[in-house]
Formats: sequence, C-alpha cells, structure tokens
Amino acid sequence: MEADSSLLSSEMELQQQEELYQQLLIQTMGKMQSENPRDSRVIRPQPGLCVKTFTLPDKRKVFVNICQSAAVPPPPPLSREALVELLESEDPTGYRVPMSIGEAHTEVDNNSQGCTAYDVVISEDFFQKCQDPLFQQFLIAVSLEGLENKYNLELSRDWKVLKNRKFLGSVNEQNIRTKSKPVIQEIEPKDTHTAPEPAKRPEFCLLVEPPVGDPEFLIAEIQLPGVASSLSLVLDLGEDRLVLNARPSLFHLDCFIPFFIDQEGSVAQYNTNTQILTVTMPVVSS
Repeated sequence: MEADSSLLSSEMELQQQEELYQQLLIQTMGKMQSENPRDSRVIRPQPGLCVKTFTLPDKRKVFVNICQSAAVPPPPPLSREALVELLESEDPTGYRVPMSIGEAHTEVDNNSQGCTAYDVVISEDFFQKCQDPLFQQFLIAVSLEGLENKYNLELSRDWKVLKNRKFLGSVNEQNIRTKSKPVIQEIEPKDTHTAPEPAKRPEFCLLVEPPVGDPEFLIAEIQLPGVASSLSLVLDLGEDRLVLNARPSLFHLDCFIPFFIDQEGSVAQYNTNTQILTVTMPVVSS
C-alpha cells in the first residue's frame, strides 16, 4: 500500500512549523528577559512572630521570622468557618496566602549555637487576623510549605512559637516583586463589535514545553470569543497565578499555575482572527 505523499508533506510542514515556533519562542523569551529586568520594591517589614523548628532528617535548627508589611497584598477574605471547611477539604492548597520569602541568614540562638533563619513577609491585615490561634496555625503551616517549595527543604511540623521573641536576628530590608502586566501584542486587527455579556469563565488550556523532562515554558491558550481587541484585556501574572479580565464584564479568569513563573519575562499575544490569547511564561527552575 503506497503512502499518500500529500499527507506526508503536510506532516513535514507541521513539524517544521513547530520547530520554527520553538526557535522563535526561545529567542523572544531571551529578548524579553534582557529588555525587562525584574521590577522590585524595597520594604522594611515589621516583626510579627518567630517560629522554631528543624530540618528533616538531619534535625538542623531553623527559625522562621514571620513579618508583616502593608506592601504585601492580603489574601482573599476568609472567615473562621470557611477556614475550618478549607482545612477539612480534600485540597486545602486551593487558598493561597501572598508572601515574600527571603534568603537564608545565619544567626546565633540563646545557647550561642549557630542556626539558620528565614524571613517570611505577609500582609499586615492578614497578620492581625492570625491572632486567632486557628489562623495562626494555618499561617505557620503555609509559611513552612512555602519555604520547602522554594528551597527544597523538609521541615518538621513539630514547631514552637517563641513567647518572648518576635524576630531572630535584625530586621533587614527586603526586595519584593511588583506586579507586572505583560504587554499584549495584537495580531492582524480587524473591526468587529460584540454586545457586552455577563462576565464568565473562558475556556482555556495549559501546555508545558517541553512535554517531558524539566519544564521550561508554560503556555496558556485562552479562548475569548467576541473580544474584538486586546485593548479590552487586562492581564495580571503572579508567581503562580494568572488573572485575566475582558472588559466590559465579558470574561473573568482567575487560576493558579502549577509552577512558579517569571512574570517579567512572560509574553502575551492576542490573535483577533482566532480570538485566542496566548500567554507564554518561562518556568522558574527550583
């Protein structure tokens, strides 16, 4: 049985287009990263509480300084009843607390022994809410989880809050990222008009490149039927969150991303023919 030469030719063209796309993608990402240095803001957080724990399995002493600052945005509103339901749910990780995690610094404890300390900065409004013991336990748990994810640690959950100390070491200034809005480039604009609709969640998919091995890029393809121009789109990217609004109240998407991404190095393109927004996000290696 002879192969259809037209089909083979079509498959080769698709493969060549995919290879060209990957080359252009990598070149574009490199250019964007070089032209857009990370924006940051220097803050001096206020001491909050100091938590003592240790690493596993070697049991090295660790102190976590949980600090507060008005520069860090608060998480979504959460009542005590909702927190109880969240902790009893199958996936309590669906609720995220914005925080800035600093680098490790060496300190000396009360026994004149060397130890490691980390500074975690959260919203001062949410910190006040954590005077409630249940919220405080939740805050400590998510802070330890954040440290584990960022620095590839394993920390004991047998922790202790120090009563007479709010901070170990000296309070230092810390750089925090400011939110960035990727410039949305428009492809082949055309004049169309669509009547406003109630805001709804658009259909979208997340693709990982390469499909196997360590991910280098995360690509979001968001379908926005009825959106005539990128001028009506507002896109915000966090370290692990994507928020998109299509005005006036046409679409709203708020989703968490399974990897930490480079916000400033991300690229967004809106194709007005297909009405698909493509967001290409470099994955930050752990």
